[in-house]
Amino acid sequence: MPGSSSVSAVRIEILNTGTELLLGTVLNTHGKWFGEELFKLGFRIQRLTTVPDGDAITQALRECVSRADVVIITGGLGPTSDDLTREAAAEVLGAELIEDEAAMRSLEAFFAIRNKVMAEVNRKQAQVLVGADVLPNANGTAPGIYVPPRLNGAANCAVFLLPGPPRELYPMFREEVAPRIVALAGLAKPPGMLELKIAGVGESDLQQEVDAKLAEIPDLEVGYCARVGEVDLRLIGDEAAIEAGRKIAEASFARQIFSDDGSSLEATVVRLLTRQGLKLATAESCTGGLISNRVTDVPGSSAVFTHGFITYANEAKRDILGVPQALLDAHGAVSEPVALSMADGALRVSGADIAVAVTGIAGPDGGTPDKPAGTVWIAWAAKGRPTVAVKQIHPRNRKDFKIATSQSALDGVRKIVLKMPHA
Repeated sequence: MPGSSSVSAVRIEILNTGTELLLGTVLNTHGKWFGEELFKLGFRIQRLTTVPDGDAITQALRECVSRADVVIITGGLGPTSDDLTREAAAEVLGAELIEDEAAMRSLEAFFAIRNKVMAEVNRKQAQVLVGADVLPNANGTAPGIYVPPRLNGAANCAVFLLPGPPRELYPMFREEVAPRIVALAGLAKPPGMLELKIAGVGESDLQQEVDAKLAEIPDLEVGYCARVGEVDLRLIGDEAAIEAGRKIAEASFARQIFSDDGSSLEATVVRLLTRQGLKLATAESCTGGLISNRVTDVPGSSAVFTHGFITYANEAKRDILGVPQALLDAHGAVSEPVALSMADGALRVSGADIAVAVTGIAGPDGGTPDKPAGTVWIAWAAKGRPTVAVKQIHPRNRKDFKIATSQSALDGVRKIVLKMPHA
């Protein structure tokens, strides 16, 4: 196992197993999670492979151990006939499977504490490769298995067999796997990473403005990740390189940068509202409650969020928010006057300090030449400030239209809070 301070020196591959991952019935989130966890330790994933249950595991594992220094396999450690990871590992690594006494006692205790009878098929989960370390599983029945390089008959490669369910996998990795990988690699301090989240800027516009300047900074790795309504700018390097990169980004996009610690836009808004002692209300038509849902997904939002009005129908806008029928008749629901009235009404009825309102046409139907599908009016009302509204066009599918609209709405709240005095 090579020892180096470089993240690229240790070749780590992840092998995810499970037919359900390829059928799409289960979302494979392990790649993202492992990438983040390993980078914190100073590593990067060199390759991520997903294979169905069965013979494909054996073939894929054989290829992985021929290339990598560390292979992490997830899934296939259960008791059923399609759980074949142990058998595949034994064949590839040239090891024998035996029943481990300690693993069996742990299995029996798992069922006993739950007043259940252990099925005979569960004995399979106590099988381990001869000489391997058994990794305890406090959250399930499948123990993990660690085969160090000295026991690997196929290659000088460390192999970890881990359960697939996140509730079992993640604690086992942090407690049992991560320390072993670090010890094997002998890493020095890993490089740092800064992720700046930027709202209301296109990926190409961001890159055009900063890419050439960032390229002049020695030993700085730059990456971009576009999402609906935001772009992430990733800076990797030592402290000085990252700080130089940050200054370049802030010189052009200081107002648009809403997070430098991985926080979502809604989490940033809740944090700012809490710090300022301010309350927020929402009035939503075309987003159907998405804005309030995003806010209330944030722990602690109950301290700052008062009301979420979903006024989809014109009657709801009129009866709940007090939008005059004359405005609806004269301008239609998707208009500046109605958006302004919705925001004012939400502020008045809720008693909050800030209210945001959205009304638009999500599409694909319902548009007109003057108001095509994707049109939305967003309005913000705040105590002691004039109510303002903007018109935007998001010609996307309904889901992305709602996300883009909610992004703009929340980013507007963020900018208003930053200008308001402490309560």
